[in-house]
Amino acid sequence: MGMTPEELNGRLRKVFEGKSPPDKVLLMNTGNSDPNFFYLTGFTSGLFEYSYLVADKSTVRIFTSALEYDTAVQQKVKGMDIIRIDEVKKFREQMKQLLNNSTIGINEWFMPYAIYDSMMKRYKPKKTVDVTKQLTNARLVKSMEEVKTMRKAIGITKWAQILIQKEFKEGMTEQELAAKFDALSASLGSEEPSFKTIVCFGANAALPHHSPDKTKLKYGDFILIDAGAKVQNYCSDITRTTIFGGDKSRIPDYEKKQEMLKIVKDAQLAAMKKIKPGATGSAIHLEAQRIIDTAANGKYKGTFIHALGHSLGIEVHDGPGFSPGAKQLLKPGMVITDEPGIYVEGFGGVRIEDDILITEKGAEVL
Repeated sequence: MGMTPEELNGRLRKVFEGKSPPDKVLLMNTGNSDPNFFYLTGFTSGLFEYSYLVADKSTVRIFTSALEYDTAVQQKVKGMDIIRIDEVKKFREQMKQLLNNSTIGINEWFMPYAIYDSMMKRYKPKKTVDVTKQLTNARLVKSMEEVKTMRKAIGITKWAQILIQKEFKEGMTEQELAAKFDALSASLGSEEPSFKTIVCFGANAALPHHSPDKTKLKYGDFILIDAGAKVQNYCSDITRTTIFGGDKSRIPDYEKKQEMLKIVKDAQLAAMKKIKPGATGSAIHLEAQRIIDTAANGKYKGTFIHALGHSLGIEVHDGPGFSPGAKQLLKPGMVITDEPGIYVEGFGGVRIEDDILITEKGAEVL
């Protein structure tokens, strides 16, 4: 995607809007990176471990090591200042000038307490406030550029879900199919999986977060694949469930499996029809729940055991979505998954998932 100065200004404006915003926001990466670091830089190259970001309403300052300095400079835009950490003493003096006697917003969900404690003692800010919610809300509504990038990631995974069916072979293991899927996704342009690819055969499909193992594919099994791609930091998340084999007479419980597939498809479509700006996430979830609980004379009531969907973006779970208690009102620009499922222990399960853009008119499948 590549950050533009206009995009940077828009993101800073969203982070610092509202009542009593902090003077500055401080983000600090550890061995893992705070996703908000990449949201406020747009950087798509570099790890930036143990790098710092200090933002105010108009400027983003990145303090980083010599290892990452050139990578940062190559990606900077107007409104960014890149500072190389050469001497610890000088770095601490610079940070103290920026933070001393200011109200500092931090991401309490990410910053380790040891780092927080050290910052308070060394730099003596006036006070700190948790801006986790502001950061989440800023990322919740995507810009046109963000949606454009997400379309690329989603397109990769959709194609991979279609093309992988050529690789289905009786006797192959879940682990083998997962590896083939990841290789196929990479060949289509995925920079990395957005999460560990889930592959389930047969009864394992009743386990929503089953990790691929050495279970072998049998004729007539459910095959459930839940996978995502990353493009320039942005994720996709698509699930497809199929029945392996074309000869109905050889497929055990064929009618029941087809019934489960149809009910889940109906639930997904019913939820999509309810999606519109101003609706609550809970209302969308409950519509899908209603379809599953009442279908087939209530045969599958209670088998839909997770939230209908989650926000999607820089992270796979990028904020609130569709769940029984979700009070978040839907707004144009949100991207949320729609993934109803039926899970029958010992038999198998069906989940169908698509990534949905909330528009002024309703829902658009990306």
